[in-house]
Amino acid sequence: MTDFSRLQNALTEQLKGRATNICLRRGNELHFHIERGDAPYLAEFLRADFGAELRLMVANDRRADQGLFEVHYLFAHRRENWFAHATKALSPDDPTIASLATFYYPASRFEREIKDLFGIEAIGHPDRRPLVRHAFWPETYFPLRKDAAPPEKFEDDGTTFPFQSVGGEGVYEIPVGPVHAGVIEPGHFRFSVVGETVINLKIRLYFTHKGTEKLFEGRRPAEGVELAERISGDTTIGHTLAYCQALEALAGVEIPARAQALRVILLEMERLYNHVADFGAICTDTGFAVAHSHCLRLRERLLRLNKRLTGNRLLRGGLTPGGVTYELPSALDLAVELDSALADFNEIVEISLNNTMLLDRLEGTGHLTTQTAADYGVLGYVARASGLDMDARRDHPFAAYDQLKFKVPVFKSGDVYARTLVRVEEAREAVSLIKQALAQMPEGPSVTSLEQLPAFEPAFGMVEGWRGEIVHWIMADENGRLFRVKVKDPSFANWPALSLALLKNIVPDFPLCNKSFNQSYSGNDL
Repeated sequence: MTDFSRLQNALTEQLKGRATNICLRRGNELHFHIERGDAPYLAEFLRADFGAELRLMVANDRRADQGLFEVHYLFAHRRENWFAHATKALSPDDPTIASLATFYYPASRFEREIKDLFGIEAIGHPDRRPLVRHAFWPETYFPLRKDAAPPEKFEDDGTTFPFQSVGGEGVYEIPVGPVHAGVIEPGHFRFSVVGETVINLKIRLYFTHKGTEKLFEGRRPAEGVELAERISGDTTIGHTLAYCQALEALAGVEIPARAQALRVILLEMERLYNHVADFGAICTDTGFAVAHSHCLRLRERLLRLNKRLTGNRLLRGGLTPGGVTYELPSALDLAVELDSALADFNEIVEISLNNTMLLDRLEGTGHLTTQTAADYGVLGYVARASGLDMDARRDHPFAAYDQLKFKVPVFKSGDVYARTLVRVEEAREAVSLIKQALAQMPEGPSVTSLEQLPAFEPAFGMVEGWRGEIVHWIMADENGRLFRVKVKDPSFANWPALSLALLKNIVPDFPLCNKSFNQSYSGNDL
């Protein structure tokens, strides 16, 4: 009996009275309701008995139609393809939940976010500081409530953020940002150091909070594509595919086989150009600028291939709910082009990784242990470089990945070198996956239509983007428009772990460690 079959039995037997309105959706999702205060029990039960972990928390304002708030919990097994989705109703008179923060660190971040955006407080949370909210937000302003109106005037009251102070003989602080040199987005990094050794790092983000999830509300489903494409500019396909898959799951639509294969090509093209660029950027942070120059040259070559595929260098316009909007150009032999590009990249990698001065900077720097990575719920290449064998393409297959052969590269050292090697191997696997998809490309249509979306039912899409797992959770209203869209970029999970990876390193290693993580400000600061 699979864990999923056991879970179905357990919900009706072991959790009798704690799980109600149990229903099976889409073949591998168990949806049910829980009472306030039962989330800690459920989380511990799913972890201990089934190996499932929390992947997403979503708050929702249903006061207009149901007279209540909701909090949704999405749990997933790490290797088996099934999900548990729990919904909790909250009275507007007492919008509080029992905190999971001390049980699983990512929950603490979700709960702080929910408090800032909805005013729903997690009782027992050990960190009461704001996450999204900055000092110029009025205390009573909760922007994702349906009746929230932007204040006429935002004013910074001058209150400084309560960073944890680290003291002791010889300890001093180095504040960096939020405004940086160059064109990168803002983020504040506060180092506590002894000499040049970092003993503490605190990261403050959300300076570019854009209200993305609010912007989805009221749009027609097809109109949400352009917004999804722009959540994080280097992850056009990852976010758009998660969004489209959520819509398709809600509509109960199976997309054509040809569209599934074409989606693999776009997602792997995005993975390829980003990993190539990151390899060069890591090299340049060691002073090996020639590798960066060649990787930028190769990235440009790949971006031009992107434009030949979809008409856009960042692959915008390639996806639509129900399928894809592009076809392979007859004049383009993509397999030949990619073989040539990969041979070019392999040569750059060989030259770089045979340079002992470069290796001296990579090996042992920015070490993130397997246990810390697991505790912090990190995702993608950061997780795989620290020994966590996880990849949604294999574990929760989507598009045509269940028909393709690929390996998930996993390394155990957890340092910058491991995060570099994961990128190299994933770039190679990306070319292999694209060639497989091309070789077995089905004939037939590449798009199907979506019917009216059912009202006030939750659905989600999960994609292994180039940085890691992306989740989009959606709900439509009675008119088929978007009622609530929740977005989780892997950067939301990975940013905090950077602080741990930098401990006991020297300050000049921060740019190298930071680049080896390379998380998105925009994807985090929704």
